[in-house]
Amino acid sequence: MFVRLPTSVSEARECLAEGAVPVGGATLVWAGWQRDGFPEQAVSLREVPEARVIGDGTLGAAVLLHEIDERVPEVLRRAAGGVGTGAVRRTATVGGNIVGSTLRCLLPAALVLDARALVLESDGPVETDLAELLAKRPVLLSLRWREPVASGYRKLSDVLRGEVPFVVAVAVTVQGAERPTLRVAVRDGYDVLSEAVPYDADAARILATLALTPLGTLPEAVFEAVREEVAGVVERAGSC
Repeated sequence: MFVRLPTSVSEARECLAEGAVPVGGATLVWAGWQRDGFPEQAVSLREVPEARVIGDGTLGAAVLLHEIDERVPEVLRRAAGGVGTGAVRRTATVGGNIVGSTLRCLLPAALVLDARALVLESDGPVETDLAELLAKRPVLLSLRWREPVASGYRKLSDVLRGEVPFVVAVAVTVQGAERPTLRVAVRDGYDVLSEAVPYDADAARILATLALTPLGTLPEAVFEAVREEVAGVVERAGSC
């Protein structure tokens, strides 16, 4: 397998047009390649600047998980820090985790940040939402979001759906002059449940609303984690 390393978005487009397979997610699909055969050529975005940025509300798809630090919100940083082992985090990328993985450990954090995806299509970079990203699985260049007022994250390693631990992500965001929104996302097995409600400085009222959504059907230990994370985020957000 010949791995191509473009240094610009235009070069990456050429590689894809010539049939190169993106290597994002290779830490997970390697076994499949060994079983079914390796592609003739692959393309990595690790030399493309737009895919390597960290900070100012942007996280590149080629950023390794162990490189994610205080330049991104707490919820995203903690989600990345909870993925696998140190060896995995030194090889796995943002794009591979969200687009190439079935676990999508970073997805709940991206959802509560109301992140948008910059993807590479045949005509060039295009911004889209996360739902379309997951449905069409294009080549991801970066995630973009507005800085949250407060956020929180928890991985419940002792509460499993099969062999997959639940994770809880929460954030309060503000879009322009609109009322602040509190978002909650929970990974339940291989699925992610997410809800958005108007922000209220009274956590009890928010939780009463969330209890009437599909989140309210989660196991009690998981919804208790939701309660605690929402309460903590509301306390840090204050009156916004």
